[in-house]
Amino acid sequence: MTVDTMLNDGMTRSRAKYFPSHRLTAAAKAGLQTQRVTAALKRYATQNLGSAALKRYVTRSLPSLLIVAISLFLTMTAPAGAQNQNPAQVRQELLQDLESGQLRDAVLLGQQAVSRWPRDAQFRHYLGVAYFKTGDARQAQDQLERARELNPKDSATHFDLALVFLSQQDFTHAADELQAAVKLDSGNALAHVLLGRAYLNSNRSLQAVDEFKTALKLDPSIKLGHYHLGFAYFSLGRNDEAIAEYKEELRRSGESAAVVGALGHSLLASGKYAAAETYLERGTQIDAANPDVWYDLGKAQALAGEWTKAELTLRKAAELNPKDPSPHYQLAHVLEKLGKADDAKNERERFAELKKAQPATAGMATGRDH
Repeated sequence: MTVDTMLNDGMTRSRAKYFPSHRLTAAAKAGLQTQRVTAALKRYATQNLGSAALKRYVTRSLPSLLIVAISLFLTMTAPAGAQNQNPAQVRQELLQDLESGQLRDAVLLGQQAVSRWPRDAQFRHYLGVAYFKTGDARQAQDQLERARELNPKDSATHFDLALVFLSQQDFTHAADELQAAVKLDSGNALAHVLLGRAYLNSNRSLQAVDEFKTALKLDPSIKLGHYHLGFAYFSLGRNDEAIAEYKEELRRSGESAAVVGALGHSLLASGKYAAAETYLERGTQIDAANPDVWYDLGKAQALAGEWTKAELTLRKAAELNPKDPSPHYQLAHVLEKLGKADDAKNERERFAELKKAQPATAGMATGRDH
């Protein structure tokens, strides 16, 4: 589970019972049948259009016209929105739109609701979620911050606002919101995991370890809990503990490219080249498009003296990520060992060019030692 997946999972948590009376379903139950609409359109074409060519156009265009007719029907028969409903009715419909993926409806209804009840924190919250799901992080942040001001003791608002900050890689503000969320609801294991991730990206690895341990205590089966704890241990140079956590994650959750690759990487950093090679080869099979796994595998092969294998593997890594200088650094060393001096020189020059253009990194995105 990547951070993006966790954000989506977090923002799609069920907030209430699912309400099955969506307007489209209600319209169908009220007797809106395709045959009736089709027949009505045909009658309209026959009775009101004088041109035969125009009649043929209408007949050929029935699918498009059917869509228009259904839209008109829904417009005429659907509730008029927040203006003609009480808050409980609007809240129910807004939740239904969010949970059924009717995001455009959710945004429109949420806008109506906050216009009519501007000091209702829950409507602001739901509108913020709707904006986030449609990819509008700025407006999502605005609405969730307003909801937080109106009701600062709602842990869910702090949690969802943190998800918006995490999506923007604003780890400092994300950590602030997650700290507030777990203070109000200490039993939220996912909030502790995400707080740990925010700490890791802010170079607070010891605090991250504590958060991941708390999450695992609350929910021993939480997805990737041991993986994240392993990552925190690795960032502290505690490789043996990291390896143990990665292996535990594999035991609990099965193989995934992220966990297998991280385990191979830790084994490589510990000087256990043969074991690292085994896991990293498996990593390339699970995710053949992952340049980092190919790079680590090439480096493990080079450190084991498998020069020919290492050359092919490192070229693959460079091909998959042309902007990464690291494979070229390793390739230069490998090519020298293979007696290809001119090629090695070219790789060193390419490494220098790419390294100069590479931005500085920090936190979990730490640079390599090459």
